[in-house]
Amino acid sequence: MYLRPVQFVDSPVGRDGEVARLAGSMCWFSAYEVTEHGARRTLSIAAFEAGLGRDDARAALLHARITAPRAPLVLGERTLRLDQPHVMAILNVTPDSFSDGGTLHQDPVAAAGAGFDMGVAGASLIDVGGESTRPGAAAVWEGDEISRVVPVIERLAASGTPVSIDTRKAAVMEAAIAAGALVLNDVSALLWDDRALAVAVRSRLPVVLMHSPDPASGPHAGSGYGTVLTEVFDWLESRIEAVAAAGVDRARIIVDPGIGFGKSLADNLALLNGLAMLHGLGCPLLLGASRKRMIGALSAEAPVGERLGGSLMLAMHGVAMGAHLLRVHDVAETVQAVRVWRGLRDAALVGR
Repeated sequence: MYLRPVQFVDSPVGRDGEVARLAGSMCWFSAYEVTEHGARRTLSIAAFEAGLGRDDARAALLHARITAPRAPLVLGERTLRLDQPHVMAILNVTPDSFSDGGTLHQDPVAAAGAGFDMGVAGASLIDVGGESTRPGAAAVWEGDEISRVVPVIERLAASGTPVSIDTRKAAVMEAAIAAGALVLNDVSALLWDDRALAVAVRSRLPVVLMHSPDPASGPHAGSGYGTVLTEVFDWLESRIEAVAAAGVDRARIIVDPGIGFGKSLADNLALLNGLAMLHGLGCPLLLGASRKRMIGALSAEAPVGERLGGSLMLAMHGVAMGAHLLRVHDVAETVQAVRVWRGLRDAALVGR
């Protein structure tokens, strides 16, 4: 069984018993699309709570996860409350970055300055990566990856800027943590490196588990899907349970559906349209769709540098579906869009 929140409303005012709050966010919905044994039906919140949500243990569990507020992320001296969306800024320090042409990888001072500027522009977290995950990218020796990211993380951490490390290697995680990183962001969901899970457990830091079809073989491996949304849900649910059983606090697990990783355009669109279902995992939801290939595919093959409009559209779609974190390249523009959305939602909540 799967529950997908549908029929969103802009405010719960005057709708007691008719709507539910989505994962502690500023989004409310009035019905579920229930998928069971391949069949779909729609139930209002009132009908669901009076029937299926009361009588079916799986339905009750999913409903509880979907509607529960997410615990705040405590990042050093800063606390990110997840009742509103946050921007995670992408800071690549690689020579083959698809988004910035590798302009920062040999200058940690300039890279840290760029990260600091992203924080000033409104990013809540700077995601530093030293290995490209674009299709066809060459693997990077962990020593080289460490030498790229550590000087940047040290400078950002010293300025009080919260940093996450984007890596799948345990040695890089350890070096980044020692340098001041406060979040582990692993595109392999801690499956690439045999030591990564133990590092995550010892660190007691929040960890992002991203879906890809065959992470042990690389982020773009895999052979396709039958029903991508439910398959991604099942995979992430299984991975959350394994990571939590190993000792990572479930409240510190963040999930990422892995847009563009081992997925076709149709797969990505289906995932994005059904994104709200993933709140049934009970974890904060991160969306990383910025400048992705799918934007070019839908806009006359627009090159990477001309995908701002599509990136903003996907980011705001994520916000409307209750995403807690947006991983983006274009920080100032995304922050501005989120603030305007927040203004609209605030006005709706007070009936103006």
